[in-house]
Amino acid sequence: MNIAFYESIAHIDLGTAVAIEFLGPIAVAVAGSRRAVDLLAAAAALIGVVCVAGVNIGGVSGVDGAVGVACALVAAALWAGYIVLGKRVADAGGGIEGLGVGLAAGAVVLAVPALGFDVATRPESFLGWEVWVVGLGLGLLSSVIPYALDQVVLRRIGRARFALLLALLPVTATAVGAVMLGQRPGWLEAVGIALVVAAIVVTSRDVAEAAPTGGAGG
Repeated sequence: MNIAFYESIAHIDLGTAVAIEFLGPIAVAVAGSRRAVDLLAAAAALIGVVCVAGVNIGGVSGVDGAVGVACALVAAALWAGYIVLGKRVADAGGGIEGLGVGLAAGAVVLAVPALGFDVATRPESFLGWEVWVVGLGLGLLSSVIPYALDQVVLRRIGRARFALLLALLPVTATAVGAVMLGQRPGWLEAVGIALVVAAIVVTSRDVAEAAPTGGAGG
């Protein structure tokens, strides 16, 4: 999933790749519920992500753009699969241990196709300590830590709601950029944030209203 996404942003704009990849979680959210309010919330979240991500349609033309879009669609499909499988692992009680096994197995399976070409053509690039430090940091921040937190969340909420909550990712990225980097969002980003927040609020309220209020059974 991550390899496909990284290949995507090597060919197309980051915001466009993020918006396309988010089709995966949206598909899971839609498939997890048939209520009109949930479908509307999913649509609002998708539109919001597109607004926040800053989709650059002009950056997807030509062969390079087609490759980027294809990789982003692959990442979207794999992200949807990750949510479904991640929920099963969480429900089975595997939790962090199961995640560790999965990450280790994935590293072994993908090591050759992911690194083989570069090792064969430019082995000197692996001699610098900076490459290993950056790679370790990327692995921790993009896979180990967030996926471990996902396991905690997935044990407590359903797949559909979890998928919709993922819409907060580009929103939080915008907030971090505004606070840490001084990158103030424009009106389009503000509209996107409002749509995502509204979608989360609506679904959260529905879950709260549907939750049991207690009783003799607990």
